[in-house]
Amino acid sequence: MHSNKNNLLVLHEDNHIIIINKRAGDIVQGDKTGDKPLSDVVKEYIKEKYNKPGNVFLGTVHRLDRPTSGIVIFARTSKALERLNKMLRDKEIKKTYFAVVKGHLAKKANSLTNFLKKNPKNNKSSAFPKEITGSKKAILHYKVVKELDNYSLLEIDLETGRHHQIRCQLSNIGHPIKGDLKYGFARSNKNGSIHLHARKIAFIHPVSKDQITITAPLPKNDPIWDACN
Repeated sequence: MHSNKNNLLVLHEDNHIIIINKRAGDIVQGDKTGDKPLSDVVKEYIKEKYNKPGNVFLGTVHRLDRPTSGIVIFARTSKALERLNKMLRDKEIKKTYFAVVKGHLAKKANSLTNFLKKNPKNNKSSAFPKEITGSKKAILHYKVVKELDNYSLLEIDLETGRHHQIRCQLSNIGHPIKGDLKYGFARSNKNGSIHLHARKIAFIHPVSKDQITITAPLPKNDPIWDACN
């Protein structure tokens, strides 16, 4: 991984894709806050590094919630973007997350299935045991990797990618993510982050067909993440 004057943490880069380790607080795409999105920073980085005149093509393949850190893939060509979008739909991109949650879990490994419904007014999802109007099925698999005094580190594999899925489903079983006030954790983290990190990604490169497996280092200077290393 290398850093640069834009302070980007680049995990992988080739002619077709660039993979970034996003910091908590960075926004992937522009929104109503008007804050500079990560996509713009990556465009500037590419423009500068490769001395590109004119506009730089950059396609956002998927997003991460603003308070979440970890892996974000961008496409550098329209061909890669189209193929990656299809791979995402066909569940050919395997994503693994790390989450630090409140307390210790009775089941050290488990699968959670709920029906999630998003409320656009407060940008929050609610979990239901059965399907209701407007809900979408959400499945995740977790295992406990490490137990700290008051927290547990979970490794999570997503089978579906729903709005705030991990945050909502873990909160629903009484183990909200550290710092996640929106989903029931008692207090926020000082820096506005939550302890959710897109840790690992594995997929077949859309153009070269090579196997790509990337692991994103955990956020630095954080005693809880440090304890998880």
